[in-house]
Amino acid sequence: MHRAVTGVRLPPSGRAAGRLGAWARAAAGLLILALLVWQVGTGPFLDGVRLVDRPALLAALGLGALSTVCCAWRWSLVAEGLGVRLPLGRAVKAYYRSLFLNTTLPGGVVGDVHRAVRHGLDISDVRLAVRAVVLERAIGLTVQITASLLLLLVLPSPVRDRMPVIVAAVAATGLAVALGVRAVARGRSARWATALRSAYTDVREVLLTRRRWVGIGLASAVVVTGQLVMFVIAARTAGSDAPVTLLVPLTQLALLAMALPLNIAGWGPREGVAAWAFAAAGMTSTQGVAAAVTYGVLGLVAALPGAAVLLARTRSRSGQHA
Repeated sequence: MHRAVTGVRLPPSGRAAGRLGAWARAAAGLLILALLVWQVGTGPFLDGVRLVDRPALLAALGLGALSTVCCAWRWSLVAEGLGVRLPLGRAVKAYYRSLFLNTTLPGGVVGDVHRAVRHGLDISDVRLAVRAVVLERAIGLTVQITASLLLLLVLPSPVRDRMPVIVAAVAATGLAVALGVRAVARGRSARWATALRSAYTDVREVLLTRRRWVGIGLASAVVVTGQLVMFVIAARTAGSDAPVTLLVPLTQLALLAMALPLNIAGWGPREGVAAWAFAAAGMTSTQGVAAAVTYGVLGLVAALPGAAVLLARTRSRSGQHA
């Protein structure tokens, strides 16, 4: 028995503010890229594209397939914890489509929104599908940040001496945010309290069984490792001969920068942080930009199967309406 389709409709002012915010974030990413071109010229950007070879492309497709299947598996496990059946095959197709849209459209979240809404329509509950996608992405981001902080603590990097302070600041910020949200929920309205209780219940239900939390942890670890390996391949392809023990923390800094909501389909902060990190580690900013650009190209190649999935679905829908 299907549930009634539910969703959240924003007022016109809310939609306008959302569009303005998206444009502002894209503009910030464009500004970062413009400043980099002004500082280092177009050479590193062109090298990052020109130096991509067949082995790197094949590696990107292979790593992309492995990471996408693991992301889809994680999403399927999260959905299962919320009481929704999501077959792995369907999840893989939807995730590939989502990655392609995220990689090619400004903002970096359009694909996730499409994935959530499409799944919500399939199960006749958009709100539940959105909760599953948000929780799946939140878990992935949490694992990535945690792994990055641990690697930056252990391996030599431009920020290693400051890592204890950074870790303490992150922990304090997280605690302050949690306490602040709790205070707001208690003091302002029952809606906030209900939302917080719902989020807590979702996390508890998803991680309740050992099979699910072990699967989610394993899938997340593979995804983080895949991103790391791809960035190291990108750095090597772009001409960097630095030891892997030095490249790993630098790639972590660049990958963390991708989480900042100030980019154009992932471009902007990644290149800026890579330029600074490589220069701070004794290399050159041009090497950092070239490595980040190469990673962007490989990421696009890894997401290309999503274009085929999107095209196949479009043709299928056209055939149904013919």
